[in-house]
Amino acid sequence: MPVLVAIVGGSGAGKTWLADRLEAALSPWCGRVLLDDFYRDLSALPAGRRARVNFDHPRAIDWALFRQVLEAIRGGRPVRLPRYDFVRHVRAGYRKAWRPPPLVLVDGLWLLRTPAVRRAFALRLYVDAPAAVRRERRLERDRTERGRSCASIRRQFREHVQPMHARFVEPQRSRADRVLGPRIRASQVAALARHIRGLLSRGSRQRGRH
Repeated sequence: MPVLVAIVGGSGAGKTWLADRLEAALSPWCGRVLLDDFYRDLSALPAGRRARVNFDHPRAIDWALFRQVLEAIRGGRPVRLPRYDFVRHVRAGYRKAWRPPPLVLVDGLWLLRTPAVRRAFALRLYVDAPAAVRRERRLERDRTERGRSCASIRRQFREHVQPMHARFVEPQRSRADRVLGPRIRASQVAALARHIRGLLSRGSRQRGRH
């Protein structure tokens, strides 16, 4: 049964940065799942309406599909992960069947909100960052990777991102096992990697006794 680690925090807090470095440190036993790939498919809506959807509210996620995939991963069963197109706001199909490795890092905004999802994780990390830092990082990402204008990114942050962060993301901080700041040092990444290797070793010993 794979060990799952949740990496949670606001948009632009540094979740992907941390996940990238942990994955590199824990390769080849590590795989990744992104909650962002589970946004609902909006292909039935006109393009103009898609852009007005509040993507910073948890209801924008297809939770039924995510829980289904999460259960398959926990059982070590092959699963097909969805891919999301953030430019057109549609599901861009599914990846090839993927067999979960011993360790799976899952990063996303709302992984710790509900007990049913929260219980799946052996370790729950929360990356904390002030609004100004998150706004500037999001501005850079959405401008370069998603082709959005600076004005639209700032408006979305003001009207959707920050209010939803305060309502749905920030309260998860108290449910994390560890809270990290926005400037994560290499020594912290190394310490986390050692801790996760310990979780893997304990999991292997427990499986060996069954």
